[in-house]
Amino acid sequence: MILGIDEVGRGSWAGPLVVGAVVLGGEVIEGLTDSKKLSKKQREKLDIEIREKAKGIGLGWVEPAEIDEIGLSKSLNLATKRAVEQIKTPYGEIIIDGTVNFLCGTNKEKFVTTIKKADLLIPCVSAASIVAKVARDKYMATQDDVYRGYDFKNHVGYGTSAHSKAIDKNGATKLHRMSFAPLKKIKQSVEISTKQIGDNAEHVAADFLEMRGHNVIERNWKTKYCEIDIVSSVDNILYFTEVKYRKNANQGDGLMAITSKKLRQMKFAAKFYVLHNKISDTDLRLATVSLCGLPPVVDSFLEV
Repeated sequence: MILGIDEVGRGSWAGPLVVGAVVLGGEVIEGLTDSKKLSKKQREKLDIEIREKAKGIGLGWVEPAEIDEIGLSKSLNLATKRAVEQIKTPYGEIIIDGTVNFLCGTNKEKFVTTIKKADLLIPCVSAASIVAKVARDKYMATQDDVYRGYDFKNHVGYGTSAHSKAIDKNGATKLHRMSFAPLKKIKQSVEISTKQIGDNAEHVAADFLEMRGHNVIERNWKTKYCEIDIVSSVDNILYFTEVKYRKNANQGDGLMAITSKKLRQMKFAAKFYVLHNKISDTDLRLATVSLCGLPPVVDSFLEV
């Protein structure tokens, strides 16, 4: 009565980590091997047989948010514990695929043997590999309907060129492990490019105001209380301009972002600027410049 343990999803960019635990109890199932060496059809056929014949089956799941919070090593320990807790059949030995005892520090530790390539050599470990792989793949396939455009049913969260392009285009989802190096790089790249686009939009807005006769006094004026994108003057009128950028026209007019709350913030910032700089006897105006497209182009200017 050996409890075999194996994991799937360790190196995935998205989706859960899943550990399978299986006690076959002497049952013989033809074709058991490492799940990665089997086709999808073969795995699913064997999964059915394993579930019919095994004396005990457990699956331990750790979600992406948990992985980001506690790290991969602790997640492997947690998923293994969760899988083992589901096994009610008595067993006298535990075999874990690999070289790390994921039950170290528990009362099961002394029963564990770690073996490299155990999923190729030990039937119950092969079975654990298969049931975990099938369960995780089926779950990721369902996420195609939740997160359209990522093709989770095919790459099941692993790092592929198509997956990387989908993240670049659509951003990361709740399924993604943001603590993983590839996602960190993508996130930083997206953040940098977004900032660059925003800076370019402000440059274009400032140039637009100058063409209308404005003298640009401040760009990105900030305090711990408020901030103003552009401060400019023309004909003894001081303008406080909010720059609103959107990538394409389908996202609606940038002026839609000037809500009543935003307007109150703009008024406060203008008053604070005047007090801070001891300005008096000057007409004050609030304005907004809306831009869209790449490169950014001004599509409207409005005094608010």
